[in-house]
Amino acid sequence: MSEDAAKSAERRLGLAYGFAAYGSWGVLPLYFKAVQAAPTLELLSHRVVWAQLLLLGLTLRAGLGPELRAALVPGRTLLLVLIGTVLIAFNWLMYIWAVTGGRVMEASLGYYINPLVNILLGVVVLGERLARPVQWAVLIAGGGVAWLTLQAGEPPWLSLALAVSFALYGLVRKLLPLGALVGLTLETGLLLPFAIAYLAWATDAGRLVFRTHGIGFDLLLLLAGPVTAVPLLFFTGAARRLPLTTLGFLQYLSPSIQFLLALTVFGERFTAARGVAFACIWVALALVALHGARRGRR
Repeated sequence: MSEDAAKSAERRLGLAYGFAAYGSWGVLPLYFKAVQAAPTLELLSHRVVWAQLLLLGLTLRAGLGPELRAALVPGRTLLLVLIGTVLIAFNWLMYIWAVTGGRVMEASLGYYINPLVNILLGVVVLGERLARPVQWAVLIAGGGVAWLTLQAGEPPWLSLALAVSFALYGLVRKLLPLGALVGLTLETGLLLPFAIAYLAWATDAGRLVFRTHGIGFDLLLLLAGPVTAVPLLFFTGAARRLPLTTLGFLQYLSPSIQFLLALTVFGERFTAARGVAFACIWVALALVALHGARRGRR
């Protein structure tokens, strides 16, 4: 196989991984709707426990045990991991609560806003400069959020919480000298004692849903591990093979699928105020995407 053919094959494989990752995250509400009989904290705890078992096995199989142990030494890396753990736990908790509470459309809005929050963090924290199209994009998106705030009488707190927490988590991970697999293994490991403690308390208090809704429901809860880890592995495979501009386009697939699910499957209301806000953010994201594509060609 020639070098060009090999590169083309790698790119096609990267695209397949990218669509698999963002497509999996897009249909994630279907999973949480299927297990919504369990309380939010129990769902989060199952996600942590079963994901930790799977991720730890994958990490050791990949020979990353020394990197995992090195990250546990007290210092800057461990501090960043602790901060990232708090952020991702909060993000997971809010997302599960949003989906099981019938607020998938608000969650999708949050993940549409997320790339724009990333841009703002780059300016504020990393000292990056905004090109003119990106400046307009931020202003238009801000106008959409402001319109929604005026119409609803309060800011879209859930959407903003998801967007900001995940953007801050992304910033922390950018500063961490760890791979995605080791990082997530550490984060779920730090959350594991709290997850086990909650499950033990819920069992003692007679509030645990696990093993009360039949074997099928229990198997769905056990799937929380693969549901968490497998899309991340797909994403890692895509990130290694695709340019950032391509990944930038693919990231909009996930909230788009969630938006369509909210509209067509879950029957959530798409009000005029939401329509204006979504339109503003879609225009803003289109500006950012076009600017990124042009810069990538150059």
